[in-house]
Amino acid sequence: MTRETADRPSVIVFFTDQQRWDTTGVHGNPLELTPNFDRMAQEGTHVYGAFTPQPVCGPARSCLQTGMYATTTGCFRNGIPLPDGVTTIGEEFRSAGYSTGYIGKWHLADEEPVPEPKRRGYDHWLASNLLEFTSDAYDATVYDTDNQKVRLPGYRVDALADAAIRFIDHNRERPFFLFLSFLEPHFQNHRDDYPAPTGYEERYRSRWTPPDLAALVGSSHQHLGGYYGMVKRLDEALGRLQDALLSLGLHRNTILAFTSDHGCHFKTGNAEYKRSCHESSARVPLAFQGPGFDSGGRIRELVSLIDLPPTLLDAAGLPILDQMQGRSILPLVRRETKDWPEEVLIQISESQVGRAVRTQRWKYGVTAPDKDPNRDAGSERYVEEFLYDLQADPYELVNLVGLESHRETADVLKARLIRRMVAIGEAAPVIEPAPPRPAGQRRVFPAEVHA
Repeated sequence: MTRETADRPSVIVFFTDQQRWDTTGVHGNPLELTPNFDRMAQEGTHVYGAFTPQPVCGPARSCLQTGMYATTTGCFRNGIPLPDGVTTIGEEFRSAGYSTGYIGKWHLADEEPVPEPKRRGYDHWLASNLLEFTSDAYDATVYDTDNQKVRLPGYRVDALADAAIRFIDHNRERPFFLFLSFLEPHFQNHRDDYPAPTGYEERYRSRWTPPDLAALVGSSHQHLGGYYGMVKRLDEALGRLQDALLSLGLHRNTILAFTSDHGCHFKTGNAEYKRSCHESSARVPLAFQGPGFDSGGRIRELVSLIDLPPTLLDAAGLPILDQMQGRSILPLVRRETKDWPEEVLIQISESQVGRAVRTQRWKYGVTAPDKDPNRDAGSERYVEEFLYDLQADPYELVNLVGLESHRETADVLKARLIRRMVAIGEAAPVIEPAPPRPAGQRRVFPAEVHA
C-alpha cells in the first residue's frame, strides 16, 4: 500500500433492494421510519430526485457495478452474468490498493455459490447470488470467500450489518471499499410477503398509505406493514454502521452512500412489484456523507444511479473509467456545473421492452409491443404508452398520452428520448404516436413544453 493510497478515503455503499423513495422522512413519510437516513441527508448531501436506470434487480446491479447501461453490458434482464472484459468498481478500487468486500446479495452471476472469477474484484466475500432463495428473514445463509456455506445468526438485516461492521473493524488500518447489499425491503419470493422483524409489522400496519397506492388497486393494504417494518430495521442498521465508524474513528475519512436498486409499486403498475417507468418503480432514495459530501445540501438536478460509480471513484480521487456512461455528481455538490442533463433515461425489461425519460415536470414512456421482454434488449420500433404531468399529477394517475393538447410536449420528449438512447449506443428507433384524443379543457402553454 502506497502513501497515496493510505491517505484516500474509505467508501461504503449501503444498498437496499426495492425501497421506495417516499419511505424516508426527508421525502415526507410521516412514520419516522428513517431518522438515520434523514440525518445523513440533512448533514451530508441529499439527491432529491434519484432514479434507477433499470427497475429490476440484476440489470440495476449491473449498472451500479460498471457505470454502464444494461443494454451496453448485455445484462438487460435477470439471469445474465456480467460479461468478461467489463471493469467493475470493485476491480477498480482493488487495483488502486483498496481492501474490497462484498456482503449480501449479488445477482450478477449464473450459479450458486459464486466462483471467485465472477466476484469481479471483491476479495472479501460473504454473499449469495440470489439471497432471496438461499435465505429467509431469520435464516441468513450466505457463502464465504472459500464458497463454504455460512449461516449468520439473527434477523437477516442485522446479520449482514454485523458482518459489515466486522469487515470495517478488520480493515480499519487501510482504505477499504465495501458494498453492503441487503435483500430488504424486497419481498420473500417463495411466500410473496414482506417478513419484518418480530413485532415490527404490527407497529406499522394500517398507518399510512402513499397516495398513488391509496388510489390504485394493488397489494399495499396487505404488505405495507411488513414493508415499513423492514425499512425501519434497515435504518436502524444504518445507524449502527454509522456508530461503528464513529467508534473506530473512521467517520471523518469514510464516504457512505445509501441507495436502492429500484422502488416498489405493489402490483399497481403491472402484475408484480417493479419493472415499470412509474415513480413508484423508478425513483429511489440517495444520500451521501463523508469527505466531499458533508454539508452538500439538497441536489435538485435529476440524478441516475448510472452516475453513482463515477461519483464514488471521483470522490476517492480515482480516475473515472472511459467505459462509464454516467457523470460524477461532485460538480453538482460544489455548485460548479451548469450543463447537467435535464432528463434521466429509464430502460425496462421483463414486463415489456420499454423506454422512458423523466424531466423535472414530465414523464414520457414508450413500449415495443412486438418484442419479447425476456429475449429482446431493445427494438427498432416503439409506440407511445405514457405521458404524465408530474406537476399537476405527481402520483401518475392520469395518463395524458394521445391528448391533442399535449402533442407538442410529447414530440419534444420523444426527441429527448431518442437522443438519450442514441447517446448510449442504441439505434435511433421509430416511435409511433399514440392515437389522438380530444383534450377538452386541457392546454399546455409554450413555456411549459420544455419544463
